[in-house]
Amino acid sequence: MDKEEKKLTGVSLFGQTEALAGNDPLEEMFALNLGDFISETLISEDLAKKIRVSANKKERLQNQLRELTDIYSSRNTLCVLNFTTGEEQAIYTSIAQSIVQMIEVETCTIFLVKDGNLVPVGVSSEVESDNKITINDLIMNEVIEEDDRICIAMNGSMMPVGMIEVKNSVKPERDYIELVESIANLLGTTITLQNEVEHTNMLINTTETTEMELKQERAELTALIGDLCDFQQSFVESLANAVDRKGQYTVSHSANTAKLARAICKNLGLNEKTTDLIYYAGLLQNIGKITLPEKIFATNGKLSADELKKIKNHTNVGVNLLMNINFLSEVVPYITYQTERVDGSGSPEGLKGQSIPLGSRIIAVADAYSAMTSDRPYRKAMPKEKALEIIHQERNIKWDSDVVDALVKSVA
Repeated sequence: MDKEEKKLTGVSLFGQTEALAGNDPLEEMFALNLGDFISETLISEDLAKKIRVSANKKERLQNQLRELTDIYSSRNTLCVLNFTTGEEQAIYTSIAQSIVQMIEVETCTIFLVKDGNLVPVGVSSEVESDNKITINDLIMNEVIEEDDRICIAMNGSMMPVGMIEVKNSVKPERDYIELVESIANLLGTTITLQNEVEHTNMLINTTETTEMELKQERAELTALIGDLCDFQQSFVESLANAVDRKGQYTVSHSANTAKLARAICKNLGLNEKTTDLIYYAGLLQNIGKITLPEKIFATNGKLSADELKKIKNHTNVGVNLLMNINFLSEVVPYITYQTERVDGSGSPEGLKGQSIPLGSRIIAVADAYSAMTSDRPYRKAMPKEKALEIIHQERNIKWDSDVVDALVKSVA
């Protein structure tokens, strides 16, 4: 297979170089990733051979582990909700307060396993928890429901590393419980990953560490990273479902918007990474509503001035929340500028035409169409033809013309 044929397969020369990969599946994964970051036209067979000959296997493993530990350090992965780095108690108290605000329960307490016991490290109020649940209880049942409280295990790779307890006189809706479960999974995996990162750094800096130990550590680290990615996606989807419940949609509006945005991306010929980011932006474009009282969205009559202000500012609330979800930081611009108009009369910056991020233009159209064609408590869904007619009337004024054409193809 010559270089041009390899380019057509979509596989890098590094991935095709068997001697470099050494029949090591994980080494092959890293080789493929390296090929993705370097232009294929700049990689020659000669260069690949030189890298293979000069590379030291142990040094290459150490470099790969350094890269992973830097990407998944606590400053990057521990920013899960609306908190900044600082003391442990401040971090977990902020998470507990966020959960109370998002799902409207009375109290939330976060426990970590310390010296074999569940110790409270974050509380939403001054009320102390009367917890009598043990680690063994969590091993037997990951979710424990008792009277007015629900306890959810924060699991690591082998054992629980903590627990989230929420209390409320009325049992929360299932969508809200699933959101807390996704946060528990995300936190549990993050804590376990941080412990593994510390162990990895110790091995890297120990001269006696063998090549086999480094390979085993790389396998453990990449497995945890894979789990983290899965739980990140689950967190996004659970958060979107909770947003829809607060927004009083009778269908999954966020999911519908995201799916439609993905279809528009396909018709525009966008690459997979951009499409994924826009899909996540579609799921979370109304994320700010999760921090507002549910009753606001059930109001059929006139909103108060304070309620109206909260509704108008909900995107900014969502951006502040997203800015601290590190793995989603790239979708922030798409959400921030989705209320811009192509004629320059929108907000928040009055951007015009191509200066509006393409993701924002796509989300704006997908959201408008999805909203018009969905039932709400105060009105019935609009027929597809009527919704398209309205959107057509405002193309090149409010909506991007190319995105509108891609919408029509997507819903045909």
